[in-house]
Amino acid sequence: MVKSMTGYGKQSVEVGETQIHVEIRSVNHRFLDISTKIPRTLLFLEERLKQVVKEQLSRGRIDIFVTIDGEDLFDKKIEVNWKIVDQYVNKLKDLQRRYDLTGDISIDMVSKLDDVFLEKEMENDSDALKMALLKAVKDAVTQLVHMRTNEGSGLVEDLVRRVDQVRSFLSRLHERRPVVIEEYKERIRSRIEEFTAEQIQPDEIKVLQEVALLAEKGDVTEELTRLESHLSQFEEALTLDEPIGRRLDFIVQEMHREVNTIGSKSNDGQVTEMVVNVKSEVEKMKEQVQNVE
Repeated sequence: MVKSMTGYGKQSVEVGETQIHVEIRSVNHRFLDISTKIPRTLLFLEERLKQVVKEQLSRGRIDIFVTIDGEDLFDKKIEVNWKIVDQYVNKLKDLQRRYDLTGDISIDMVSKLDDVFLEKEMENDSDALKMALLKAVKDAVTQLVHMRTNEGSGLVEDLVRRVDQVRSFLSRLHERRPVVIEEYKERIRSRIEEFTAEQIQPDEIKVLQEVALLAEKGDVTEELTRLESHLSQFEEALTLDEPIGRRLDFIVQEMHREVNTIGSKSNDGQVTEMVVNVKSEVEKMKEQVQNVE
C-alpha cells in the first residue's frame, strides 16, 4: 500500500500525578531521519523511542516531541560533594597560615562556593514510566501511519490519472508519426519545385530518400516504446505492498530522459507541443513521487 511521507500523530498518558504528551510529525526526506526533543530526565529512553518508530516507518524526516505536565517523574535529592568541600576548606586554611589571616571559615562562606551541592534525580517507578511512554509513542506512530496511508491513497489516484494522461499523449504521438512523414514528402517536393521553377520534375526516388533520411533522424519509436514500458513499471510499482518511493523516483527520471530525447528529435510543431505536455505531466509526477514513502 502506497504511503505518503507526511503525517502527524499524538497521544497522552498518565503516570501517577504526571501527564506525558507525545507528538510525532513526519515530512519528506530521502532516508529515515529521526529527531527527538524530550526532557533531559527521559534521555535514557531516546534510543528505545527511535526503535519504535523504525519498526513502522522506513523513510521521512521524523520529529518526536515529548513534554511533561504535573509532578516530576523523578524525586530530587541534594547531596554534599565532600571531596570538593574538603579541598575548599583545606585551601582556605592554607591561605590563613600563609598570610597570617584572621577570621573563621563559616558555613555561609562554604555554602556559596561552586559545586558544593549536587542535585540528583531518583526514579519513582522506572518500569511504569517506560511502558507508559513507549505505549504513547506506539499509539502516536499508529495515528501517523494511518494519516500517511490516507494521503498515500490520494497520491495514487493523482499519479494514475497522470499516467493515463501521458498514455493519451503517447497514442497521439504514434498517430502523428505517419502524418509527419507524409508532410516531409510534400515539403521536399514543394522546395524542389520552388527552386526549379517547375522546370524539372522531382525525382521520386530522391524525394523518398530524403524523406527516409529525415524520418530516420526524427524516429522516436524506440523512445515511445521505452516510455510505455516505464509507465507499465510505474503502475506495477503502485500495487506493491512495500516502500516504493525510491523506485518510483528512478522510473520517473527514466521517463523524463525519454521525453527529452523525443523533444530533441522533433521538428514538427504538433509533436513538440505534445512533448511539452508530456514533460509537464512527468514533472508533476516527479513532484508527487517525492512524497511517497
